[in-house]
Amino acid sequence: MSNTSSFDVIVIGAGPAGLSLARSLADTSLKIAIVDPAPADVLKNPPADGREIALTHQSKELLESMGAWDAVPEGEIFKLRSAKVVDGTSPFELHFATPETARGKPTDTLGYLISNHHIRQSIYSQVEHQPNITWFTEQKVQSVYGKSEDAGVTLANGQKLTARLVVAADSRFSTTRQQMGIPVDMHDFGRTVITFRIEHTASNDNTAFECFHYGRTLAILPLTEHLSSAVITIDTQLAHTVEDLDDAAQAQDIAQRVNGQLGDVKVVSQQYRYPLVGTHARRFYSTRFALVGDAAVGMHPVTAHGFNLGLNSTMILSDLIKSAVRQNRDIGAPTLLQQYDRKHQLKTRPIYHGTNFVVKLFTNETPPAKLLRTAIIRASNMLSPVKKLISHQLTG
Repeated sequence: MSNTSSFDVIVIGAGPAGLSLARSLADTSLKIAIVDPAPADVLKNPPADGREIALTHQSKELLESMGAWDAVPEGEIFKLRSAKVVDGTSPFELHFATPETARGKPTDTLGYLISNHHIRQSIYSQVEHQPNITWFTEQKVQSVYGKSEDAGVTLANGQKLTARLVVAADSRFSTTRQQMGIPVDMHDFGRTVITFRIEHTASNDNTAFECFHYGRTLAILPLTEHLSSAVITIDTQLAHTVEDLDDAAQAQDIAQRVNGQLGDVKVVSQQYRYPLVGTHARRFYSTRFALVGDAAVGMHPVTAHGFNLGLNSTMILSDLIKSAVRQNRDIGAPTLLQQYDRKHQLKTRPIYHGTNFVVKLFTNETPPAKLLRTAIIRASNMLSPVKKLISHQLTG
């Protein structure tokens, strides 16, 4: 008996990007295989990981279109009304208020915050029983190939899957991207993110607060009025100075760094730690092979674009695939994948390099850098077109 199974699309990785792509192809005749090393019960009920994801209005629309928005547990979608950026002890701040409209519609929010595990859970709930999906859970991809006539993978258990198109959504450290010979620009920031939830007696006014203190960055992401997520970014060699604090000392440090604006602070969750590495593939395709989500672009979280760009990648690719199906064309054709690459690169490259520039500038402690940061914040706050451009990027 042959141990080879044939599909139209193989998706490697059952994270939000991979599942979103599969969900967007639900109404097609395509046979889809999804491969992921996690057990099905973990995909169905992923554990909390401390990450709060900022979503644009466009991302909300995409999640709504796949039914995932309404599947988020009640009370777990938090509105972000405004955002402030502060540079150390500078008296100037960059403030972004709720725009009157977003994507041509009246709005009462700059964006939304949802915990990562709730997003994963909600999207999985929409594809769990999708008829055209075959699941290969608790399976790792051992090897992948792409040829002019077909593509495929070999699983760790020896099973072979073939398809017309293989899509990698297996993280910014994608091993399948490497096997397919796709070069990647990688930047290790040498910094670590430490995040945890806090309660506070004063209102956060539904306002995100980001302060580039010298030596570290502190972001306060508003959830409910008196509940926020604290996100500290610090040189990795100094991460222990944060992690070694007990909850009481941690809370006192946060309260002092925001100049008492949050009132009394209390730490109410465990700490989560993540290394900061940015990646951008130099191209998003190879022979019958495409990259989506973090496998294509892994962003620094400071501008909150990573998840939104990941969703955007699945939208672009799925639209091209569905168009090819309607016209009875090859869904893995080089022309289709080149078109996907052009469209997604056009959006990601400026944001990726612009974000890296901002991070380098705002973590540089030399006097010229400090002067330039102050000048940028003052100018951006005074020039309405600049603020509108940045707000447009924030809202999507």
